Amino acid sequence: MKKVSRRLRELHKLVEERAYQPLEALELLKQTATAKFPESAEAHVRLGIDPKYTDQQLRTTVALPKGTGQELRVAVIARGEKVAEATNAGADVVGSEELIDEIQKGRFDFDLLIATPDMMPQVAKVGRILGPRGLMPSPKAGTVTFDLVKAIAEFKAGKLEFRADKTGIVHVMFGKASFSAEDLLTNLKALQDTIERNRPSGAKGRYWRTLFVSSTMGPSIEVDISSLRDLKISDMA
Repeated sequence: MKKVSRRLRELHKLVEERAYQPLEALELLKQTATAKFPESAEAHVRLGIDPKYTDQQLRTTVALPKGTGQELRVAVIARGEKVAEATNAGADVVGSEELIDEIQKGRFDFDLLIATPDMMPQVAKVGRILGPRGLMPSPKAGTVTFDLVKAIAEFKAGKLEFRADKTGIVHVMFGKASFSAEDLLTNLKALQDTIERNRPSGAKGRYWRTLFVSSTMGPSIEVDISSLRDLKISDMA
């Protein structure tokens, strides 16, 4: 059995067993982010879906209005003039077949991989390597595109890909604990709206089950989902 640190035991005492109002929960998240490194803010959403069925799977992207607080290293696989286009757009790693070969040999000095559609047959050859790392480009995620300028700009500005795991839970980093509670709320609301809009067609009954937030090394804090869903963007201005 894993031993709980004294620091975490003390933090757990600050969290009541109830669903907090969204802003209150995020203020508490900031209070409990006491690790010796800059912690992220994480959301863990249990949905009423069974991803083993294709019509109950959730995989999409969210554009966080206040950004992620992270420096994202973007790699692009393209050919011809698209190589220069990606470089000029700010991609950190750019290449064609030679980059695919380097990935096959273990190169992973990037956080996100974008590919042009014409390169996907070659990229598929390293799918077994990219897939488990969550790096396989996908049209649905916006990482297979000819519009490299737009894609690179969006992802570097705070666009994230996420999916529900096999148990129907979505785990998403939605900022840094150092953000203001108001900025975290803006990002969390954007995430909630995105999950709402992308409800799988096969999802029946109650879609939203539970929502917890936490800092990277902090305790879980339950958020009142109904209050978050009822919140209007105009109320947050």
